[in-house]
Amino acid sequence: MKNREARMTKNKKTTKKSKKQSKSLLFPAVMILLAVAAVVLFIFMGGKSKDTPTNAEIKGTPYLVSTKQYSSAPPMTIDTGKKYTATVTMEKGGSFVIELYADKAPITVNSFVFLAREGYFDGVTFHRVLDGFMAQGGDPTGTGGGTPGYQFEYEDSGLSFDKAGVVAMANSGERTATNGSQFFITFDATPHLDGGYTIFGQVISGMEVVNGLTRRNPLDNPDYEGDAIATITISEE
Repeated sequence: MKNREARMTKNKKTTKKSKKQSKSLLFPAVMILLAVAAVVLFIFMGGKSKDTPTNAEIKGTPYLVSTKQYSSAPPMTIDTGKKYTATVTMEKGGSFVIELYADKAPITVNSFVFLAREGYFDGVTFHRVLDGFMAQGGDPTGTGGGTPGYQFEYEDSGLSFDKAGVVAMANSGERTATNGSQFFITFDATPHLDGGYTIFGQVISGMEVVNGLTRRNPLDNPDYEGDAIATITISEE
């Protein structure tokens, strides 16, 4: 009996020792697994820099590189077989509607639609409004020198500045690849502009709101800002 009790005591001690050894081996293994899991979680959830483009961005979709500045012109997303209109709502009240000529100036309309849907024009003013000539807007700097971070080519839509309400792109030189975000709306026929600026739309309602825009010539160094756009809403059908 004494030998049996001695063996049992020895076995208990051996079992306790084995358990202690198992625990001492198990603890480091668990810690290693937790560390690996943390690294994997960081890679997939927190490892991306905010400044690093996503896969979609690398494939060509523009992304913001700074305030109202995009990495590139947008890829073609409009359907030239559809009808597009832009409703421009002003911060001081009133709105007007522009019919966009997607079939005649697809690159220009595509860019305009992209920027409008991005909210690019929200809060942007008509910084240059000359009586009897035109109202120019679309520059977030309000200076006449701003761009959306990209430029694109002139498009000959085959249309003329033969009436009030013609909507066209402002550029840095006639027929140059310097179209960006700035556009203008004529107050009257301006045939001397024919062939130099991409016409991409026509005001079809609310021309009285356009005519009521505050006159402002930046060359006169006015101490007030132009009338601001609240938002531009794009419709397609």
